[in-house]
Parts: sequence; structure tokens; C-alpha cells
Amino acid sequence: MALASLQGRWAPVVVASIVMMAFAYVIYGPYIVVSELMMNHFQVNPIFALVTLAVYLLGVPLVFMPLDLGYTYASNRLLVEGDSRLTGNVFRDGFGRWGRNVWGLFLVRFFTSLWSLLLIVPGIVKFYAYSMTPYILVDNPELSANEAINLSQKMMKGHKFDLFWLGLSFIGWFILGFLTLGVAYLWLVPYMYTSVAAFYQDLKKEYINPNN
Repeated sequence: MALASLQGRWAPVVVASIVMMAFAYVIYGPYIVVSELMMNHFQVNPIFALVTLAVYLLGVPLVFMPLDLGYTYASNRLLVEGDSRLTGNVFRDGFGRWGRNVWGLFLVRFFTSLWSLLLIVPGIVKFYAYSMTPYILVDNPELSANEAINLSQKMMKGHKFDLFWLGLSFIGWFILGFLTLGVAYLWLVPYMYTSVAAFYQDLKKEYINPNN
């Protein structure tokens, strides 16, 4: 389903991937570099370190989290509606109802981190339990962030391993991306996101009408 929806639409998909990776590089890149330098006891200009920290702390919730949600749902629009305006949809879906969406994604990360403090396995389990939250937030604007998370857990009951197995099927593509110095990720990332969107669509049909 994912490959069929992407056929003939790779150009706008790759452009959207480049936009996402550019924002990720600007927000995460300097912070990671500075952190590595400081961990290895290299001297770092304190002002530069503070600026990179501020960009990271503000950029993740204000920019990258809504963009990530927007990219997730833009892939769903491509699959369901054939809408190939991915870059525009990334911003439209990501920043529409910005406060609620960011709060929902923040809660997902927060709850997952809390479960991970207990043991790694519960954190992984909850990661998959909450994985449908971005789709639910956009699909159901009447739900609160907590309600979207709870609905994701209900929908993923008995299906967490299915999604894990789907992700595992991309391991060969990840190796290819590594061998191409990340270039292949421009195609891999939208392929994965669209595949998970197809997973969500199947799950939604089963959850809404299990006898269908």
C-alpha cells in the first residue's frame, strides 16, 4: 500500500524529507556536537554552548515536534487521499491546533520516559502503545491529548508486536542508508512513515468495526 501510494510522487516526498532533515540538523546538530565535546572534556565557548542549548530546548517543542506530527499525518494524507503536497501539509497539520498537538506529543515522551525509568522493556512497550497518538490527534480534534493517548493504547492492544515486526522489516533499508552516507534515508523515511500510516488505517478499520 505504501509503495503504491508513493509511486509517481517521489519528488515532493523527497523534498519534504529534505525539509524535515534540515530542521532536525539545525535543532539537534549543534546540541549533539557541543554535548559530545563537553563529555570528552574539550573547551567550549560558554555563550555558544548556551545558545545551542536554548535552540534545542525551544526548537524541539516549538518547531520539531509539530513538524514531526505534520510529517506523520502528511504521509497518511498521501496514502488515503493521494495528496502529494507533503511539505505544505507538514506545516498545516503540524501547526494546526499547535498547543494541543505539542502537549500530546510531550505527554507521550514524558510517559514513555517514566516507564523507561523502571526498565527498558516497559518503556519500549509503551512506545508502541502510544504510537498511534499523532494520527488520532489530527483525526479527532474533539479529543484532548490524554484521550488521544488512551485511545492509542486501546487500538494497539494486541498489535504492538505487529508494529515492531513492521519496523524490523526495514532493517535492510537502514543498512543501505548507512552505506550511502544517509542519502537513501530521503526515500526510506517517507516509505516507513507511509507504511505506518497504512498500519494505522488497517487498525482503525478493525477497531471501529471489528466484524468488517
